[in-house]
Amino acid sequence: MEKMKKDKRVAASPKSDGGSGGDDVDDKEDFSFSNIRFNCFRNPSSKYDFVKVKVWLGDHADHYYVFSRFLLSRMLTVTKIPNHVALKIALELKKLLVDNSLLDVSQSDLEANLFKLMERRGYGEEYINRYKMMTRFHHQRVPLVILVCGTACVGKSTIATQLAQRLNLPNVLQTEMVYELLRTSTDAPLASAPVWARKFSSQEELVTEFVRECRIVRKGLNGDLSKAMKDGKSVIIEGIHLDPSIYLMDEDSEAPATTPEKANPESAAFRDDPATQVENNTASASGGCSESSNSAEHVSSGEKISTIQVNKVADSLESVALAGASENKGEKIKGPHVDRNISLRKEKANAEPIIIPIVLKMADFDHKALLEEWISTHTFSDESLDKDGLISNLKTIQDYLCSFNSQGLKVVNISATTFPQTLDWLHGYLLQCIEQGISSGSNENGRQAAES
Repeated sequence: MEKMKKDKRVAASPKSDGGSGGDDVDDKEDFSFSNIRFNCFRNPSSKYDFVKVKVWLGDHADHYYVFSRFLLSRMLTVTKIPNHVALKIALELKKLLVDNSLLDVSQSDLEANLFKLMERRGYGEEYINRYKMMTRFHHQRVPLVILVCGTACVGKSTIATQLAQRLNLPNVLQTEMVYELLRTSTDAPLASAPVWARKFSSQEELVTEFVRECRIVRKGLNGDLSKAMKDGKSVIIEGIHLDPSIYLMDEDSEAPATTPEKANPESAAFRDDPATQVENNTASASGGCSESSNSAEHVSSGEKISTIQVNKVADSLESVALAGASENKGEKIKGPHVDRNISLRKEKANAEPIIIPIVLKMADFDHKALLEEWISTHTFSDESLDKDGLISNLKTIQDYLCSFNSQGLKVVNISATTFPQTLDWLHGYLLQCIEQGISSGSNENGRQAAES
C-alpha cells in the first residue's frame, strides 16, 4: 500500500528528464482552452476592413473622403432598400474596389459601380433615381422640417423615430420637453396643468388656448430651428403642441389666417383605407361647428402673451432660444404640403426650407382604449376634470388638427395591424415631397438667374 502511494507521488512530481510536470500540463491545457475560447469570441476581420479607399470630388479632384460602408448602407436605406440588402451591397462595392486595386476613385466611377451592383440585385432605375435625388438634396444643403402632429397615444414618437432611422435623420425634437422646460421656468407663460386637462366653457375656447400654447412652444424651438435653417440641416419635430398653421404661412399676405372649422366626427375629414390606413382625401371637410371662430381671435389671444415674459424664460434655458422670436402675424395657411413661403424663410439659409406636416389619427375605438390606459397612469392637477372630460378635450384638439386636411395637409390613419405598410407609405411620401421641394427650388433659382 505504501509503495502504491509512493508511486503516485512520484507520478505527480516533476520529471527530472523533461523538466515539465503535471502542473505544466494542466497549464498547457488551460492555455489551449483559453485560446480556443478567445478565438471563438474574437470578431473575424478581413483585409477589406483595413484598406482605405479614397473617393475624389470635384472636376479637378481637389478633395476626397474615405469610403465608408456604413454611410453608404445608410444612404441606400433612404432609397427604400432593406437594411440587410444595403449592407451587402456596400460590402460588395468595397470588395470590388479593393480586389481591383481601385484605392483612388472618383465619385462618378464609384457611383457607376454602385449602380451596377444595385441593378444586379434587382434595385434598378427607380432606386437609382432616388439615390441621385437624395445626393442632390444633401449637396444643396436644403433645410428639411418634418412635423409629426397629433394628440396623445397616436404613435407620434414611434413614427418619428422610425422615419428618422429610415431617412437617416439624426435630429428629432420633442415639443413635450420644451413645454416642460417652459412650464417649470420662472415667470412661465404656461399654466401648471396641460391645456387638455383644464375646463373650458366651449370647444372654441379650448382650441384658442391650445393654439396660444403652441405659439409659445414654437418660440421655444426657435433656437434649434434657426440653427437648422442656417446650417441646411434636417430635423423632425414631434409632439402634441404642434399647430401646422404656425409653421405654414404665406408671408406675402397681411390678412389674418382663417382657422379651419372644427372637424365633425361624422364628416369626411378622413376615411379608412384597409390596405394602408393612409388618408389621401384632400378635399374640403364636409363637417363644421355651429359657432365657427376665425384665427384672428386666435392670433389676438396668442399675442396677449408678453414678449418680456418669454424672453425671461429664455435666459433660464441653455438649449432653447426664445429671444427674437417673431409674433407670426398675418398668417395664411397655404394648400400644398411643401410650402416654400413660410416664416422660417426669414432665417438666412443657403436654400429654401422644405416643411412637411403630417397629422396622425387613430380609429376612435382604439384611440379611446389607449387614452384610458394612458390617463390611468398620469396625475393631473385639476382633479375635478374626470376621465371623460380629458378624452373629450383631446378629441377636440385631434379634430382641430385633422381639419387641416381641407387645406391640403396629409392626415394619416394609424393602426397596429397595418403599421408596417403605413410606415412604408410615409417613407415614400416624404421622398416624394423632398423631390418636389428641391425641384421647385431649382426652378425658382433658375428663374431668378434668368431675370437677373
